[in-house]
Amino acid sequence: MIRIAEPSDAVAVNELLVQLGYPQSEVSATADRIRDWQSDPTSTVYVADDRDQVVGVVAVHVGPYFERTGSWARVVALVVSEQVRGQGIGGQLMAAAEEFAADHGCLRVELSSSDRRTEAHAFYEGRGYVNQSGRSSWFRREAARP
Repeated sequence: MIRIAEPSDAVAVNELLVQLGYPQSEVSATADRIRDWQSDPTSTVYVADDRDQVVGVVAVHVGPYFERTGSWARVVALVVSEQVRGQGIGGQLMAAAEEFAADHGCLRVELSSSDRRTEAHAFYEGRGYVNQSGRSSWFRREAARP
């Protein structure tokens, strides 16, 4: 079952984020982030719940284009528990994220995936996503802190 994440899901979400390679320090901080995302009408977090056990999570955010009319959605995180991968849960979570994007009038859904995640790339391509490697580059820099 795919449902909106609740702050009480924070322990399970932390475990999933660790599997994705993002160690988490505080369960309360994750619970706060879930609350923040759910209070923002342009963002949401869904979990896959299998018999009262959270086995997957997807977070999606909508933003307006500046260079043209319309909005786009960005899948910020997607992870399915290692124990249940390959059972269609990732597809269900992506469908929920894509539906959220469509409901918000988005023209495009985008995401990034580490070069080492070749199985994830095949998953996204199987859903119709086009790999932009070689066509565009992604840059980032840590923000200066006061």
